[in-house]
Order: sequence, then C-alpha cells, then structure tokens
Amino acid sequence: MTKILIVDDHPILRMGMRELLNQEDGFEVCAVAENISSARKAIRETGPDMAIIDISLAGENGLDLVKEINGSNRNMAILVLSMHDESVWAERAIRAGARGYIMKKEAAESIVTAVRNILAGKVHVSDKIMARLLDKFHVNPDSSTACTEEALTDRELEVFRLIGLGLSTREIASRMNLGVKTIGTYRDRIKQKLCIKSGSELTRRAVLWTEKDTFGSQKAVDVGK
Repeated sequence: MTKILIVDDHPILRMGMRELLNQEDGFEVCAVAENISSARKAIRETGPDMAIIDISLAGENGLDLVKEINGSNRNMAILVLSMHDESVWAERAIRAGARGYIMKKEAAESIVTAVRNILAGKVHVSDKIMARLLDKFHVNPDSSTACTEEALTDRELEVFRLIGLGLSTREIASRMNLGVKTIGTYRDRIKQKLCIKSGSELTRRAVLWTEKDTFGSQKAVDVGK
C-alpha cells in the first residue's frame, strides 16, 4: 500500500483528492496538511511514500517544501499540483525535486495517472513541457532566458508575483518573513534581469504577468467529481 500525503490549503480540494485516491487499489492517503509546518509533522508521524504538494500555500511557497523534502528524504516521490501556468512553474518544480507537475484544472482526469507514472520511476509532465526540457540540452540557457521571467530565481519570481498582486515592499517583506531591505535588493535584481529601468515599469510588467499566470490557467475543477 502506497501512503500519500496531500498538502493543499483548500479543504474542499483536499477532501476530493483524498476520496479520489483512496478509491484506487494500492493507494492510501495517510495524511493531509494545509501548510508547510503541518506537512512536516505529518511526514514525521506517518512516513508517506509520496507527497502531492500545491505551490501556493496561504502565503507560503510549496516549492520550499519540495526542496526541503528532496534534501532530507530523497526516497519520497513528489508531485506538484497547482493552478499556476505550467510554462512558468513546471520546470522550476522539477528542478526543486518534484517528479511531476499537473495543473488543477486537469487533476480529476490525470492525477491517478500522474501518481502511477511517478511511482513507476517516470517523470510526469505535459508533452509541451517535456519537449521544452529536452530542448534545454540543445540551446544556450543564457540566450533563451535573457530578459524573461525564466531568468529569475524561485525567490525572485515569488517577489515578482507578489508585486503583481499589488503588495507593497513592506507587505511582501512581512509575507515572506524577510527584511524590507532584502526585498528592495530582490526588486533591483529583478529589474536588472528583466531589463527594466523603473519601478513603475516593474509593477506594470508584474501585474500583466501575474494576471496571465493566475487567470490564464483557468479555474480548478473539483477533483472529487
């Protein structure tokens, strides 16, 4: 029996996913968690074989948990499930240590397949993302990411996303538990990497990108249906 941990801050989605997976032969959802702290506790207490982790966890970044698990328990398989655009986040999830990435709007149709593929030792991403990952072997990474959001680190991209949501530097610092000066440094790095000269241009670009990342991915479906 494969024990699975679900980490998502939406109770209805957790409930639906739990019901869906528990109906499958060989799967048992051993625990659910709504944030990184409760996920750590669940891992200690239940010893899951696999974790399904959302990127957005009520002010926390699920990729931080992915990296933490990958660093301390490499035997635990990880699937990232998110509403965010896969063209932005899938490759980052794989680099962080996940073995797969699916968008929530596809969860009901593909989550069981994704789990089984990952447990079989495969990487589960869409054909488009797999082709993109393979292309990385044949191009110069520096030329392909110049002045694009791909050039940003995970932490810089999180700051960029929060700017796009309309948060001030102080609010971002509070949300990420960092100093105001540190966020200011991140802003400067983002402007440099995106070839942006002014704060207003940074805000405008962040808003446009965040709208695409959030609303371009459409609403999530109920995985319990």
